[in-house]
Amino acid sequence: MEKLALNGGTPVRNNKITYGKQWIDQDDINAVVTTLQSDFLTCGPKITELEQALCTYTGAKYAVAVSNGTAALHLACLAAGVGPGDEVITTPITFAASANCALYCGAKPVFADINPETYNIDPASVREKITERTKAIVAVDFTGQPVEVEEIRKICDEFNLVFIEDAAHSIGSKYNGAQVGSLADMTTFSFHPVKTVTGGEGGAILTSNEEYFKKLSLFRTHGITKVPSEMLEEPEGIWYYEQQELGYNYRITDFQAALITSQMSKLDRFVARRKEIVARYNEAFAELPEIIIQKEISRADTCRHLYIIQLDLEKLTCTRREFFDALAAENVQPQVMYIPVYWFPYYQKLGYERGLCPKAEYVYSRIMCIPLYPKMTDQDVADVIHAVKKVVENYRK
Repeated sequence: MEKLALNGGTPVRNNKITYGKQWIDQDDINAVVTTLQSDFLTCGPKITELEQALCTYTGAKYAVAVSNGTAALHLACLAAGVGPGDEVITTPITFAASANCALYCGAKPVFADINPETYNIDPASVREKITERTKAIVAVDFTGQPVEVEEIRKICDEFNLVFIEDAAHSIGSKYNGAQVGSLADMTTFSFHPVKTVTGGEGGAILTSNEEYFKKLSLFRTHGITKVPSEMLEEPEGIWYYEQQELGYNYRITDFQAALITSQMSKLDRFVARRKEIVARYNEAFAELPEIIIQKEISRADTCRHLYIIQLDLEKLTCTRREFFDALAAENVQPQVMYIPVYWFPYYQKLGYERGLCPKAEYVYSRIMCIPLYPKMTDQDVADVIHAVKKVVENYRK
């Protein structure tokens, strides 16, 4: 048995590999530089180009590019009519923005439990949480696997709810052969650096509903329109504009849009490489009874943003923290995604308590992410597998 680096052994790798990383090449750099040298740094043609690329890829009729994924969620809730006194159901195993977007609108986030095998929100738990105040469901495609769209859609239709798909992880994934982005009433994307395509920051809302599209476009730019046909009063001249709603400055720059558009041209390649790595991980860890692999539903064709391993702690002599530290000492840096949102002090101040979603809390206590991104070499992948197996062997009962 190899001695753990944590205990004085030789690490599997000499240099640290992290759980996620962008892939920027010269084409991306050229796209940004060309835009920086153009007449428009913001509010220009690159925004439209990006929105068209997103529609072409996903099959949605409309796209509204914004400053980040959190802004996308906020605008989706606003367009859905979420307001004070309303409730929005979401999952606790997500980044805080999936719940915060309800709070921004004066509404109450309600947490439904997860499916302990897929880690996605459980439609049965969603149904149990619905009240007369429920306005929308923010269903998160955790790790990139689409939620159970048909079941969520059925619930939304039955109770007249708006279906918002938080697809921050899942651009490039499909459900029943259809691209994520075309499935829900509104779908939000994030282009943070660890996501499948990046603009440094950036986000987008996809929809095929023209009414939502008009609201999203208005809210993105201060609630202001410069389009004469949309104005409520006769314009005085070409300088005239109207503020029709209380909106926000959630615009994205043209140089960010240029970077994301360039990245979109590589999306299929990024998706293919992520799937190759996931397949190697799945094969390697299927041999380890101490490691539980996230289940994929049959209707999903997932481009995985995160690769989660769940520890069967009953078969190990270590805690999750000890396993985490041992893996990091091998220079394979894991991460934990995510702390249940309602555990945070801010949510505790709002009256939320631990124990709301026991399945989510159980899964959280045993999971961690290991490195997954397209620029990983085959040797990188082999090193990660080696490190996980090495730690398991040292802590195996």
